[in-house]
Formats: sequence, structure tokens, C-alpha cells
Amino acid sequence: MAKDIADPGPPPEASLKPNAIGFLDALVIGLNATSPAYSVAAVIGPIVALVGIYAPGVMLASFVPMLLIASAFYYLNKVDQDCGTTFSWVTRAMGPWAGWLGGWAIAMTGVLVVGSLADVAVTFFLLAVGLDGWADNDAVRQVLTVLLILVMTAVCVIGTEVSAKVQNVLILAQVACLLAFAVVALYRVYADTGTLHAVDPEFGWLDPFGAGGASLTASLLLGVFIYWGWESAVNLTEEVEDSATAPGRAAVWSTVLLLVTYLAVAFAVVAYAGTDYLAENAAEEEFIFALLAEEVMGGWDWVVLLAVSTSALASTQTTIIPASRTGLSMARRHALPAHFGRIHPRFRTPDVSTWWVAGIAIAWYLVLYHVSENALFDSLTALSLLIAFYYALTGLACAVYYRRQLTRSARNFFLIGLGPLIGAGLLAWLLVESVADMSDPENSYSGVSWFGIGPPLVIGIGIAVTGVVLMLVWRLLAPAFWSEHPSVVDPDLVDGKES
Repeated sequence: MAKDIADPGPPPEASLKPNAIGFLDALVIGLNATSPAYSVAAVIGPIVALVGIYAPGVMLASFVPMLLIASAFYYLNKVDQDCGTTFSWVTRAMGPWAGWLGGWAIAMTGVLVVGSLADVAVTFFLLAVGLDGWADNDAVRQVLTVLLILVMTAVCVIGTEVSAKVQNVLILAQVACLLAFAVVALYRVYADTGTLHAVDPEFGWLDPFGAGGASLTASLLLGVFIYWGWESAVNLTEEVEDSATAPGRAAVWSTVLLLVTYLAVAFAVVAYAGTDYLAENAAEEEFIFALLAEEVMGGWDWVVLLAVSTSALASTQTTIIPASRTGLSMARRHALPAHFGRIHPRFRTPDVSTWWVAGIAIAWYLVLYHVSENALFDSLTALSLLIAFYYALTGLACAVYYRRQLTRSARNFFLIGLGPLIGAGLLAWLLVESVADMSDPENSYSGVSWFGIGPPLVIGIGIAVTGVVLMLVWRLLAPAFWSEHPSVVDPDLVDGKES
């Protein structure tokens, strides 16, 4: 009976289009997946409210676990170029149960965030072009948000090359707008022409321990969120030229370039606005840029609004990529029904899994929005649980999979073993801290109690329980995937792919 139900997987000739994009395209997609302008706008106010002028230092400290996990992605991709990334690697290193849960976490991050990103893209574009009335109209905004998700999903399906071209345009627009904002803000600080309580920048702001205590922990949780998404480049590994090393290098460089971008903008914002103004308006989150845009740019405020819009627009598309490629990879290994592994015969993209991600994301967005807008924001807060989980799992899997190679050289020991383990440990600690923080309903956007705890934690637990139930059901219906056993990296692959 099990053999009849178990899916056969996609036909052997079905594959993603190889060499569709190059290193720079993958790098841009990794950058855009993090939504830099939107991310820094969303957290700068809350971080300043917690640590004051040391906000740039928190962003620097948050970069450390990301870089260590990026190293794990690089070395795991060198020996296994599978678009399922964490799912595939954790399955090989730690077995199918852990691998399936890692894949589920990645897929659900896309579902949770795509609708919100598209909503922000629509809202800020309407503000940038002066259609404030449309931006304030919930019905208009929701219709445009759904249409935008459908359009960006279609771009993902039509082809990776098209996606890369769109992303290249969006990153140029976003970075140009952000740099213009940062340069003008810093110029006005030093020229003493600012309209707010400006503060002269100091290198001491880079001290992440300046504030210390509980405020540091809470701010680090926010800091980690702004780097999430860089691994989208590695999910395209089967479609990137030089697939053994280019996607991993793109992931590592994405985190470094993000650090530079975040520090530049953080210094500019804190210096121009001052800590009191940012702390007082922390609840505005991404709309802090809407408030600052007119202060800094005057009649050119649309430049900053456009930066946030293009940032969220780009991330709407790129966030679909990891979830859809993970679904494809899981279907190929019989961990999901076969139709999720279908590849479009013309476009050579995983069309079924891509549309499924979009469809569920739209449903999640509409349902949560009609519950309350705060409930939608609470679902974004729950993201940190999933992110910390699958990043930490990847760091651990790297050390486990390479365990027989770690003593061969100092580089192997530190970059493949110790570094990823430290990154995993830091993220596991942040995961525990997140759970403790989210258990208090007062720390949620809704400010209400669901089952005695905060809504974000309820959402996180609900997603985890749903994943375990689906995994157990599929284990009974199609046990083929669960016959896989953990292994170690093939020494020949390590020797043959070192660079």
C-alpha cells in the first residue's frame, strides 16, 4: 500500500535551467532578498529606543552570527549543490526528520512575510507618487497587494534570467536612493542645517556593548532579522554558473555588503534625527523613513519613499525563491507530494511549488489582515523563531557533516567546524530569548493574550505543530524519504572542490 501511495517524483529529465545567471546576479538576489531599505527602516527606531546611539554597534554585532552561518552555507554548497539547501544538507548530516523540519521552516518564512512585504511596497509607492488617500484605503491597498504578489510570482515562474534582470534594476534604484538619503543627512549634520536634534557621529557608536544588559539582548533579536534572506542566492545554486562556489560566495558577500549599507544608514539616521526623536517614534517602524524623508530631503522625500518601496518589492519576489526551491527539493526526495516537484517544460522553473507558495501567502495575508493589522505584524514577529531555528540547524549540520574533515587543517576547524557551531549557538540562544520575550502578550503588537501567551509565540508554536503533524502523516503515506540515513561528507568531494 505504501508503495502505491508514495510519489514517484518528477521525471529524471526534469531539471532547473543550469547556468541561467552569474555570480553578480546571485549576489544581487541575495541582497534584495533581505530588503535592506525596508529592514533598516523597520528596526532603526526600536533599536535606538533600546540602546540609543549604540544602534550601529548592535547592527555590527548582529552581523557576526550571520557571517558564521554564511560560512556554513558556503561549505555545504561546495559538496551538495541542491536548491533545497538546509533541507538537503540537514537530511544528509542529521537524518530525514531534522531535514524535513528545516525545509518546513524555510517554506513557512515565505508564507509569513510575502504578503507584508508586498503591502509595504504598495503603500510606500502610493505615498511616493502622492496617492496618500489610496494608501490609507485598506480595500484598495489589499487589492493592489494581491495583484503585486501575482505579478512577482509570474516573474519568478517565467524564468530566473528575467528575475535577475528585474532584481538588478531594483537594487540599483534602492541603493541609489539610500545613499542619497545618507549623504544628504550627514551633510546637513556637519553643515548644521538639520531640522531635528542632530548629533555628531562617533566611532564609539560601533561598540555593541555600550548599552549592555537586557536592552542589548532585545536589540540583537531585532538586528538578526535585518540580515535574514541573503541565502536566497544559494537556493539558486542549480541555476548559477560555477554552482559549487559562486552561490556560497554570493551569500557571504551579501552579508558583508549588507553590513556596510546598514552601518552607513544607521549612522546617518541617528546623527540627523537624534536618539530622542527616534525613540519617541519607534512604534512607527518602517514609517520612520516616511517621517524622516521630508525632514532630510524636503521636496525630494519621494526618493526615500521609493527606496523602501523598491526594497519591499524586490524582497517580495526573492522571498518566494527559497520557499519554492525548497518545495521542489523536498518533492524530488519524496518528502512532499510529487506535483510540488514539477518543473515548467519551457521556463525550467518550479512553477507548481512557486504558485503554491504565493497562494498560501496571499491567503495568510488576507486572513490575518482581516483579523487585525496587528495580528499580521505579530506573524512577522514569529519569523524570528523560524529564522533562528533553520539557520542554527544549518550551522550544526555543517560541523556534523564535515566532522571527519575538521582536523585536517586550521581552516577546516575554524571555518567549517567551530565558526558555524558558534553561529548556531548564538542563534539558539536568541531563539530561547525570543520565546521568553514573545510569551509576554505585552510584547506583541496586538497587546492581547492568546491562550495565556503572546500572539507571535502562538503563531510560532502553531506553525511548528502543523509541520510535525504533516510530517507524521506523510511519513505514514509515503515512507520512502524516511529510509535515508545520516552520512558524512565524501572526502573526494572536499579534495576536488577546495579553492
